[in-house]
Order: sequence, then C-alpha cells, then structure tokens
Amino acid sequence: MSRSQISRRQLLRWAGTSTLAVSSAGVLGACASPGDSSTGTAAPKGATSKANPFGVANSGNLEAVIFKGGYGDAYATKVHQPLLQKAFPKLSIKHSSTPNIVETLQPRFVGGDVPDVSTLQKLDLGALIQSEALTDLTPLLDAPTVDDPDTKVRDVLAPGAIEAGTVDGKFYRLMYVQTVYGLWYDAQLFQKNGWQVPATWEAFTELAGEIKKAGMDPFGLGGKNAADYASFAILTQAGKAGGLDVLENIDNLEDGAWKEDAVIETLTAWKEFAQKYVDARYAGLMHTEAQLRQVQGKLAFYPSGSWLESEMKKDTPSGFTFAMMPVPSLTSSDALPGAAVRATAGEPFGVPAKAKNPGAGMEYLRQMVSKAGASGFTKQTGALTVVKDSYEGLTLTPGTKSAADALAAAGKDVFNVRLTEWYAPMKEELISATLALLFEDTTAAEFADRMEKKAAAVKADSSIKKFSR
Repeated sequence: MSRSQISRRQLLRWAGTSTLAVSSAGVLGACASPGDSSTGTAAPKGATSKANPFGVANSGNLEAVIFKGGYGDAYATKVHQPLLQKAFPKLSIKHSSTPNIVETLQPRFVGGDVPDVSTLQKLDLGALIQSEALTDLTPLLDAPTVDDPDTKVRDVLAPGAIEAGTVDGKFYRLMYVQTVYGLWYDAQLFQKNGWQVPATWEAFTELAGEIKKAGMDPFGLGGKNAADYASFAILTQAGKAGGLDVLENIDNLEDGAWKEDAVIETLTAWKEFAQKYVDARYAGLMHTEAQLRQVQGKLAFYPSGSWLESEMKKDTPSGFTFAMMPVPSLTSSDALPGAAVRATAGEPFGVPAKAKNPGAGMEYLRQMVSKAGASGFTKQTGALTVVKDSYEGLTLTPGTKSAADALAAAGKDVFNVRLTEWYAPMKEELISATLALLFEDTTAAEFADRMEKKAAAVKADSSIKKFSR
C-alpha cells in the first residue's frame, strides 16, 4: 500500500474516533501522493556530521503540533524548541498546540498536509501504519546523542522505551514519558485521618467503608470521557491475580481470554465494590471534574497515570499532596506481588511520512532526548522521561517521587496493557463495557461475553492491522 492509498474502511474507522465530518470521497480525492504540489517544496539540506546527523539546513521551516493535555505545551515552547533554535538559529519554527489532537491531525494525515513532528496521542496506530503515514525513526536511534557524539540515542533510553515504540521491527514513535499507573490519593488527608494505604483488596474495601462514613466518595472516575482509566485499573488487577499471560492473551485477541478465572473474579469484585462505593454521579463527569472533586477533598481514590499531578497543578490547594499506590492485590494468592505496577513509556511523538522537513523533525526528537531536553521537561512538568538518569539532581514533586518510588519498589514486576493502543474498536467497547459494569446492571459474565464478541469481530476484520506480543 502506498502512502497515498487509504482505504474507505480505514477512513471510516478513523472518522469513528473523532468528530471529523467530511465525505470519504471528498477526503480521498484530496489525498496527496508523493510528489504532489500539495505537499509543498522540499526542505533545504545541510551537510551531515556527528553534530548534525540528519543534515538539517540552518534555514527553511519546521512545523510542530503538540498535544496540550496534562503536561501542557510549555515544555515545547520553553525547552525543546529553544534547544533546536539554538542549534539552527535561522530555522523558522511554527508551533501549535491543541487538546483535540485527533480532530486536528487526522484530516491532515488523510489529506497529506502534515507537520514535520507531532505528538500522536489517541490516533489510530494501526490505521497510521497501514497507510504508511509514519516515518521509521530507526535512524534516530542510531544517531549520536547531542551530549556525546560517541553514544547512540538508543543507549540513553530506558529499558522498554524502544520496544514500546516499535511495530513490525520499525521504530515509529518516540515514547517520551515514563508513565506509572495506579490509584491516586491525598497523602496529607490519609495522614490526618490515620488511614493506612491498603495493599490488598480486602483492606481497600474496608477503607472504602471508613471513607464513605467520613462523608467522602471512596472511588471515582471521569465516566463521560475517561472511563478507560478505571478499565486499566481492572485489567491491572486481573493481570496481578492471574499472571501476565492473562493480559498477553487479551492483547493478542485470544479466544476465551476475557473468560479466564482471574478476569471474571476481578470483574465480580469491582461490580460488588461499585454497587457499594462508586456514586452514580461519576458516570457523567468529565475526568477534570472528577479530579477537581479529589483536590477539593470530596473524593479519596482516583485511577490515573503519573501526569495527574501536573494536570491538576493550577487547582491543587497547598494542603493537598498527591501520592500513588499500586492497584491492590485481589487475593493473597495472586500470581504477582502487591508492589507490581503497570508502567510504560508514553506520550508518543513521531515524524509523519509526508513531512516537508523530516530531517528537522528527527533532529527535534534528538534534542528532546538530550540531557537538557529531558531534564527541562521534568522541570516544566514534574514528569520523568525515558532518558536514563535525566532527573538526577532535580527535586521531584511529591506525586512524581511517589510514582518513581512505586516503580522502584516493583523492580522486575512492571508490565503494560496494549490492547487499546492497538485496536480503537476494542478501546471503545472496553470503555462502554466498563461503564455498564460499574453503573448499570451488567454482570461480570456479560462484560466478558461482550468483550469476547468484540475481540472475535476485530480478529476477523481483515481491514484492521493485527499486533501481537
């Protein structure tokens, strides 16, 4: 399939994940093929060297589109782009940011008018790869670092970072942020009330009862737009209970994966918990509304990743201290220890295949993984990057330190779930099924049946690219 060939089914699948309202015929007619004038004039080239491995010219233009989510975009405008500008003073950098990254980038990928570098959150990875819309970034991995011409970029990235961005042997995405997932709470509130951080499900449910008696909501989520945060907590617990094969089978769309004992037992536990301790209001709240309730002292536990503290920085009062705990063990006979956590390299960045200045796009990423780029990101956002030792000497925020401590305590027992990253239809179904489990009459068995049916449909759909691990 050439870069310009995007099938009608792929287009409809992309459109299903956003509010893009155009006819498929119109969009396909607008697709630019290599060499079309719509792609613009090729960027000027400079001489290649260890200091300039991609031959970026000190002239021309670069466009960057940044997702403005929990980390904002100041890290781009105040850290990464100034580093690139210092190296190439005459390069003109056009910056834009948006919280609606799918609605912004999807039509541009389909039409062929793409930026030179961008974040890729929420975009359908399978569709992008099938339409050959992303550049293979392997040359970035083999390029010398900004800091040491004798050290390759691949050698300064944390374990798992390259794997997380690789599909079919090609490195398509720089997964930049080390993200740790768990249940978040106010450390000061717990200390004040004498509440112990629970390690087991039994202790967690007992504490939920105490919290409810104190007039707080024990557990909440943003059901309107981020129910998958709760979905991942459930899957994390199922993986800890039954072992990593449980999650691997789910990711691989294996028949019967959703009906494993560990999955059914976990779903049943959450169903019972929700009936007692999850208020119906959370089905209709945005994630930011639920998070606001937490920092206002109205909600105890909230499932999220380590971006949460940064995202709520402006609304967090001085008496609130973010902390994270692993999802509690379901039973004392769980396959993984209680300290096991879900963590992964996240916040994907890439260079579109039709970028007008792809060399500058890759140089942008190379500057990001420099010591100055990585430490500057942490200073701006409080979050850790995948660049080894990049936060040495920095004072971490309480939430980031808590996440880093949890990751260290987990040791080798760190894992991830990739189902929703790989398959947009599975993500949509999982979100809907989670809401039905927590807020409606859906049973654990019905949840499993629903997910099995969707997995079989995705598996049988030849238009959807398949992944495995």
